[in-house]
Amino acid sequence: MDGVNETYSRGRRLVVERPLLVVVGLFAALLVVDFLNRLLLGNLRVSDVGSLVWSGLMRGLIIGLAGIGLSMTYSILNFANFSHGDYITSGAFTGWSVTYLVAGFGKSGLAGLLLVGAGGTVYASDLNITIATTTIAVLAGLVLAGLGTIVLALFIDRVVYKPMRDSGGIALLITSIGVAFMLRYLIVFVFSTANRGTTASQEIPTWSLLLWDGTVPVTAHDLTLLVSTVGLMLGVHLLLQRTKLGKAMRAMADNEDLAQITGIPTERVIRWTWIIGGGLTGIAGYLMVLWTGTIDFQFGWLLLLPIFAAVILGGIGSIYGAILGGLVIGLTWDLAIIWIPGEFGRAAAFAMMILILLFKPQGLFAGRTTA
Repeated sequence: MDGVNETYSRGRRLVVERPLLVVVGLFAALLVVDFLNRLLLGNLRVSDVGSLVWSGLMRGLIIGLAGIGLSMTYSILNFANFSHGDYITSGAFTGWSVTYLVAGFGKSGLAGLLLVGAGGTVYASDLNITIATTTIAVLAGLVLAGLGTIVLALFIDRVVYKPMRDSGGIALLITSIGVAFMLRYLIVFVFSTANRGTTASQEIPTWSLLLWDGTVPVTAHDLTLLVSTVGLMLGVHLLLQRTKLGKAMRAMADNEDLAQITGIPTERVIRWTWIIGGGLTGIAGYLMVLWTGTIDFQFGWLLLLPIFAAVILGGIGSIYGAILGGLVIGLTWDLAIIWIPGEFGRAAAFAMMILILLFKPQGLFAGRTTA
């Protein structure tokens, strides 16, 4: 009897002190019951859920990879870089120019290839671009997307951000918005505003994984994305934990003044921050285009808000938080389709971010650190 009274008292105290938590908990329970009910009644197939999870995983890995660069910039340079989304677009166009050039060399005009088929000069289907049919072209594009973005990031830092290093985070943030617009209109000037396909979608090797009551389609481009992103994330982890550079980056993220006093070459750490962050960002942009099969001048800008959401959700400044936050955002985006129309998936991802931050305001990793 005493146990029942104690449980009742705890429940009553929870309702009074944290009513929002109770409402969210009840809502989550309703979603779970509805989900199970649909599965049992056959209104929702396990294989459909598997397809959504796989798609959300792919989206989350891209957001997480791109979020690492944004998180590193914030933790070490102390400003939110709003030009990050246009670094993604710039890297993607650089990489796909190389892919088109290698895949279409001798088959079409040089200008059309370098401009990724702007103006309908070259079509991806004519070049038959896939990871299976033009492997070297895709891998070359992937590498050059990273290298191109590194050069761009270092150049902009040298010309724009470095002279303003002591101006404070707000000034740098506003400047980064200007850099974003400058890059975007430069991309429009060179590559046009047209949205075009980049891969021969019908030629992409696809496998069907058997899952209970159906199959989950997995393409060769999905696997390329999976291997590339996981490999790069593992590389970042090893760099941070096993190298002097990684330890210096962590020390500078925790306390820049103390890092300077102890003799850490802060300017060199900043340079490597742009190199690592820029490289990952460019590759993320290239992989996003490989996965979706389309490219346009503003896809990086549109991806920026989900990336910010992932970084904030994971705990701004935490690289592991950015990865986990990206996965949460990606999975929520796709799984929300079970209950709401697909065009609201992005809104559901942001709603999830808000809900988690209501109960864990510092983010999932709750620390302003790269470790």
